[in-house]
Amino acid sequence: MKLFPSAALATICILSGSAHAAVNIISGNLYKVPEIITLNAVPSNVPVTPPDVTFDVQSPFNFTGTGVTVATWLASSSAFNITENTPGTLASLMDNGITGTLLDFNGFVSVTNGQTFTVTHDDGLSLIIGGLDLNFNPGPTAPITSIATYTGPSGTFPFELVYTECCGGPAVLQLDLPLSNTGNVPEGGSTFALLMGSVLATGVAARRFRRNS
Repeated sequence: MKLFPSAALATICILSGSAHAAVNIISGNLYKVPEIITLNAVPSNVPVTPPDVTFDVQSPFNFTGTGVTVATWLASSSAFNITENTPGTLASLMDNGITGTLLDFNGFVSVTNGQTFTVTHDDGLSLIIGGLDLNFNPGPTAPITSIATYTGPSGTFPFELVYTECCGGPAVLQLDLPLSNTGNVPEGGSTFALLMGSVLATGVAARRFRRNS
């Protein structure tokens, strides 16, 4: 007879917990590519093959390092859920003059028309929000801080950020993205509706259970 109240409580805890536990996470795919590919950080240069490393990271990014391994570079911005699909990648240098590194980040951002984005980077990057390219420099560069303005509609949109490290020297990617959980978890109103629906359904089942006992 106590099964249904317990089940209701468990359902509430699970749904409530999932809403609070969710965080704004960006997924990253890392590829070791020929140096010539790293000279142009654009989506069309993202390999169609499985990534050498996958990981998650939260914003703001603070990736930095000079002459460091992939593992050290990822750790500089506290990347987590790191999976090495190609053995030896994490121990390899970000760039050795022959092979460089390309990273492809994906997630959701909430933006407003006219919003500016400031990125410190070495080397190139492309940032595309809702299909709109913000026209950062995708080519090799010394550490530089660049500013771009988003001119599209306000709202929440998927984004893709492509970054490459080439030509030796520092590997830097520092920026703060206005992330959104869109597509990952229900919004507050939806979560509340799920909770209430679950409680009501459990209560109805409990009454039927008692009546049939």
